[in-house]
Amino acid sequence: MAKPDNKGKERQFDREEPELVEKLVAVNRVAKVVKGGRRFGFAALVVVGDGKGRVGTGHGKAKEVPEAIRKATEQAKRNMIRVPLREGRTLHHDVSGRYGAGRVHLRTAPSGTGVIAGGPLRAIFDCVGVQDIVAKSIGSSNPYNMVNATFEALKAMQSPRQVAGRRGRKVSDIVAQRETSRGGSTNASAEAKKVAE
Repeated sequence: MAKPDNKGKERQFDREEPELVEKLVAVNRVAKVVKGGRRFGFAALVVVGDGKGRVGTGHGKAKEVPEAIRKATEQAKRNMIRVPLREGRTLHHDVSGRYGAGRVHLRTAPSGTGVIAGGPLRAIFDCVGVQDIVAKSIGSSNPYNMVNATFEALKAMQSPRQVAGRRGRKVSDIVAQRETSRGGSTNASAEAKKVAE
């Protein structure tokens, strides 16, 4: 009786898998020098996301590349974070992140801009589901530092709803403040309704 339940769970798990986007960011070959010569291993850096605001990163090491990728993917699925997106296409505000010698600046962009980012950053935004963003990496070009700095920036991202809850104010007030500080139009209440939804 227990076997059909297990199969059912496996099938259900298989159904959930395809909706996750997996991106291989970097594969690194490492060598350990031993008495008989060198032993080679591989390290993989993977980013996983659902394209709707959830994303995670993982790092795996093994003797073979596929096994390293599998380990990294499993770790990425365990370490997923949620990123609030504005209109489901860009970030709510400009943000910077730092990890080690790597620094990144992420800027919101109007509709139609596209993803202006290079290498590891582009992989992250594809997995998150960001469609319009301008990103710049400053300092280290090491993919590990760049990815971790980007995740630090995304963790610092706050939606108007979170800010309103913390300040004890309405979402419309926060959005109106944002629009007036930008010198934008007065249709902040319409945008506040969109955010509240």
